Amino acid sequence: MTGPPLTAFRFIVVFGIISALMDMVYEGARSVTGPFLGLLGASALLISVITGAGEAVALVFRLVFGRLADRPRLRWGLAMTGYGLTALSVPLLGITSALWIACLLVLAERMGKAVRSPAKDTMLAEAGTGLGRGKAFAFHEALDQVGAFVGPLLIGAALSLSGSYGPGFLLLAVPGATAMLLLFWLRKRVPDPSLYEVPAPGGEPAGAQGSAGPGPSAAPVPSAATPPAAPPKPAPMPRQFWMYAAFSSLTMFGYATFGLLSFHLVATGLLPPALVPVLYAVAMAVDAVAALASGWLYDRIGLKVLLALPVLAAAVPWLGFSNSTPLAVAGALVWGAAMGVQESTMRAAVAELAPTGRRGSAYGIFTACYGLAWLAGSVLIGLLYEQSIPALAVTLTVIQAAALAIFVAVRPHRAGAAKE
Repeated sequence: MTGPPLTAFRFIVVFGIISALMDMVYEGARSVTGPFLGLLGASALLISVITGAGEAVALVFRLVFGRLADRPRLRWGLAMTGYGLTALSVPLLGITSALWIACLLVLAERMGKAVRSPAKDTMLAEAGTGLGRGKAFAFHEALDQVGAFVGPLLIGAALSLSGSYGPGFLLLAVPGATAMLLLFWLRKRVPDPSLYEVPAPGGEPAGAQGSAGPGPSAAPVPSAATPPAAPPKPAPMPRQFWMYAAFSSLTMFGYATFGLLSFHLVATGLLPPALVPVLYAVAMAVDAVAALASGWLYDRIGLKVLLALPVLAAAVPWLGFSNSTPLAVAGALVWGAAMGVQESTMRAAVAELAPTGRRGSAYGIFTACYGLAWLAGSVLIGLLYEQSIPALAVTLTVIQAAALAIFVAVRPHRAGAAKE
């Protein structure tokens, strides 16, 4: 017999554990994607394009799956499908030696993230209304990073012991299968996470369309002679949402992928291949700390905390693509800090800027915007890397300065809750 529903906090914790297990899978693979593709014959440009395209797939297709996530009955199915695709694609990397197949599997793994993320984010937003969404997303991101820390270490250990990438990829099938089992259990315990939504002052749940019970607030029942009223048009996205999307997109246009950073580390001999995933694990630990700090600050000062993001992103190429091991390692850690802000606080703000009934669509639109920007930027970064690293660093600094200027000019603070 199914027990009582979990508390909102426990729901977030269990979902965080699922994400941690799946992060072991895809972050473990992500930590060595650049050197792995390079070993199969990929150039720096191809690595930058494939890793950028992977991030774009993970983000742009959320525009489609975000609309589907607006339907509560589909959310669990989307989450299960997306997690399942990731759990399958990564271990298959361990049995391929063809570059084109490896590239397709990298993209397939990222498609899994596109399928599940809008539904997952919407359910987390519902569970986090009473706790503070900044805290909820930051806590979930911190649990994510436990897996993001352990997965690369597993890959690094397997690479060190075996001398090849295959055994490590195959080992990641274990946390993937465990995550799927736990996900099915959570779906059984909490079939409708929208029940976590905190009631509004009038007594209705936030975003409710009407009261189903009797009384003055109940919608009148149309008679047989009265045609049903047309469904209301979806609320449009406010201007603040679009300004915020523009700022975020420009920031990601000038943001290098770890695939190219890790390729640089190995190709220039700054780090041996087995230490690259260890560095990625440390970067994910920095990611977790940055996520918690920025989420805590977001709940107190609003979107102003995101002023740090372009500054961090601008520092990455100057450090990460240098010929000095200490500087390149520092660049990878700064990259992790920027990812922590980007993956937690940027997501939390979308729930505040979008209409309640269109959060799934909002996550899809928002991530599609900066996913396309990230893909275009990855092509540019790959081309510049092969031509001139100083020109690459200067170009990305100018891009981040422009993003910062947009943010300062439009001040897209939280709708109804700007904290000056």
